[in-house]
Amino acid sequence: MSVASYRELTGRSFTHRFGDAPTAQRRFGVTLTTPAESNQAILNAIGIFHGAFHPEYPFLRCTEGSVKENTPTPYHAEVVYRYEVPQVGNVDFDPNPLARPDVWSFSTTTRQVPALTYYDGDGNGEEKALTNTAGDYFEGLQIESSEMRAVISGNRPTFPVGLANSVTNTINNAAFLNAPQYTWKCQGIGAQQRVEVVNEIEVRYWEVSVELLYRPESWVLKLPNVGFNYLPGGTSPKSPVAVTDDNSLSETYGQEVPSQTPQPLEPDGDIRSSGEPDILERRPYKSQDFASFFGVPPF
Repeated sequence: MSVASYRELTGRSFTHRFGDAPTAQRRFGVTLTTPAESNQAILNAIGIFHGAFHPEYPFLRCTEGSVKENTPTPYHAEVVYRYEVPQVGNVDFDPNPLARPDVWSFSTTTRQVPALTYYDGDGNGEEKALTNTAGDYFEGLQIESSEMRAVISGNRPTFPVGLANSVTNTINNAAFLNAPQYTWKCQGIGAQQRVEVVNEIEVRYWEVSVELLYRPESWVLKLPNVGFNYLPGGTSPKSPVAVTDDNSLSETYGQEVPSQTPQPLEPDGDIRSSGEPDILERRPYKSQDFASFFGVPPF
């Protein structure tokens, strides 16, 4: 109960449609000693497996092998091999799913963010606080800002639960993907169980997907240094910000009253007598070494 002989049939096919990757086929005729031989045993006897190079076109790899029995008798079979250009690239292609490289994809979009700064003048060098002449911010004013989403898909023998918990909702602690510190954030890591059969060997693995989000203004909060309280002389205790009531119809006209709007503060917490408020930067997310966790795409 085995393969007695086999030979390649004439008439190899090659197809290359404009705009698509080329494909090719090879056909083999097989003679069996009994009609009960398994299809996988027939493929093994010929010895062409997933990932094998085409003998004429080295950029094509074998991605499929099929067996058609009873051609034309129960003691004969026809085997057809299909060759393609693997989507992950013929250099990195591997039949074993755990040996395949990660695949990166990118997309861009925009989102609404609070308008806190603006570019003064014709260039992009001088950025100032977006306030009126009294130093007050425009409440509710928003602008559009760009975002870039990166998705990393790869196969792992187990689901990295610890990595997913420790990296999700963190930002890059150093330059990553040609972008500065704190501009990339890990939005989440998901996985699905998969199974493939590679040359009669069952391979079970996790198909892992990582989503990263880039913001050019960084994930650090940029807040105006204003408040309703201040530190006189930069020391405690706090004092409420007071302004002179200039409403002639008010009972407190000419007196110092609590300010109805937050006022600019100095870096030490004291009240600022004039000028635009400073922009404070506060990082609410933990940072991680993204390059060691995720690697880099093959640019």
